[in-house]
Amino acid sequence: MIGRILGFYFARRFAHAVAVIFLSCVTLIVLVDFLEMARRTADRDQVTVSLLALLTLYRAPAFTEQLLPFAVLFGGMVTFVILSRRLELVVARAVGLSVWQFITPPVLVAFLVGVFATCVFNPISADFKERANQIEGDIFASGGGTPGFTQGKKEFWIRQQSVDGQSIIQAQSSRQGGRVLSGVVIFEFDPAGNFMERVEAKSATLGDGAWILTGAKVLVPGLDLASYDTYLIATKLDPKQVQDSLIAPETVSFWQLPSAIRSAEQSGFGAEKYRLQLQSLLAKPFLLVAMVLIAAVVGLRVFRFGGVGQTILGGVLAGFLLYVGTKLAEDLGEAGIVHPVAAAWFPAVTGILLGALILLHREDG
Repeated sequence: MIGRILGFYFARRFAHAVAVIFLSCVTLIVLVDFLEMARRTADRDQVTVSLLALLTLYRAPAFTEQLLPFAVLFGGMVTFVILSRRLELVVARAVGLSVWQFITPPVLVAFLVGVFATCVFNPISADFKERANQIEGDIFASGGGTPGFTQGKKEFWIRQQSVDGQSIIQAQSSRQGGRVLSGVVIFEFDPAGNFMERVEAKSATLGDGAWILTGAKVLVPGLDLASYDTYLIATKLDPKQVQDSLIAPETVSFWQLPSAIRSAEQSGFGAEKYRLQLQSLLAKPFLLVAMVLIAAVVGLRVFRFGGVGQTILGGVLAGFLLYVGTKLAEDLGEAGIVHPVAAAWFPAVTGILLGALILLHREDG
């Protein structure tokens, strides 16, 4: 009974610390993002404060998803350090609890938070991110600014088959779920694989069986450059395939990722980025568990050996290295150098194993 009471107490303290840190950082992120969007849209007369507030609200969940592991790490560090400083861990040990018993409640809380983030929060974040893309696309597509919404600085590529042969499409940005592209370059090949023409256009809109290009310039080998106000490129792609092939993985819901993977494969290009996103979301609860174990190592170090500043700095450094390792693994996985499963699960598994080994060494060895 005493162990259960202490378990609920530790879980409540951990959840409170994580919530406070998470909400504080979210508030700061929202404020900074609102000011940044206000600066970027200062020359847009049609942009109102309410529209900026709505846009910031839609953009916030995508940012906060990246923040969650650090909130868990720092929340766990704060919890264990405070429990150590107040000698509450001494009480836990006095009633016969081992280190594994009093870190289990925070681990369970972190795991459940990870499941919630993957299954519930991510679909909301993906939907809000797509709405933000549409609003920002409408803002910058008007008034002579940069057309479309640029999802980062990555280009989009897609290969398609049509009655005329094969085409490779490159786009600088997309909006409306990939139905409208900006900064388009298309390379067309005949059914035999011979190069036919190169087309550049300001924008491309997916119509019924064709891409409708606006402001197109067509270069055919052996002929002069030709310009067209409107130019059509045949396609067999439907809006669902284009959406799943072009949109960024963070705008695809966790529950829609399997179908996005299938559609991306059908479009002719690999689906590594969607597989990586799916595996990263599946691994998120375990990554949060790894963060708790790292925090526990820091807290126990303070309790047994002193040196609060150095050990907290070590915990921050460990969390930073784990984050860098996660991003590096994701980049390798997205590039196809490392299998998406290995790239997504390696940081979480490594963090759990290292944290558990250190705790075993210090407490039982």
